Amino acid sequence: MAYIMVDIESDGPIPGDYSMISFGAVLVQDGLKETFYGQLKPISENYIPEALAVSGHTREETLNFDDPAKVMNDFAAWLKRVCHDKPHFISDNNGFDWMFICWYFHHFTGDNPFGFSSQNLGSLYKGIVKDMFQNFKHLRQTSHTHHPADDAKGNAEALLTLKHEYGLKIKL
Repeated sequence: MAYIMVDIESDGPIPGDYSMISFGAVLVQDGLKETFYGQLKPISENYIPEALAVSGHTREETLNFDDPAKVMNDFAAWLKRVCHDKPHFISDNNGFDWMFICWYFHHFTGDNPFGFSSQNLGSLYKGIVKDMFQNFKHLRQTSHTHHPADDAKGNAEALLTLKHEYGLKIKL
């Protein structure tokens, strides 16, 4: 199994009406050497300035980002190269992140290599420590910067800590 930790930044709350601005992905394995980062040109005229500001980019900058079809095809090719079997999507906020990745894959490539499911890192941690009020974020080594490559890496570090220090049984 190949676990892919993903983080996205967007300029609004839902795909289609708003745009995914950038995303980062990391193959979860010791060393975290296999990474992907994409910046995507907006697909809509709609955007919420406060949401876009989280990404650290201006609207003008995003208009010069790459064509979403190219980025999603490049991401699919990267997944095929680094995963020897079906990739499994995991993120800190899978309801949000997966919704954008799934929509963009289906819209721009016709297929989502992750299938129809995803996993939530926060929920996994709560189950391991048996406390619904705990959170995993102290397990990150890489600072949470809202750059999706950094954030995906920090979350992948936390997942590896769950494996090595908490005895989480996952096949990497």
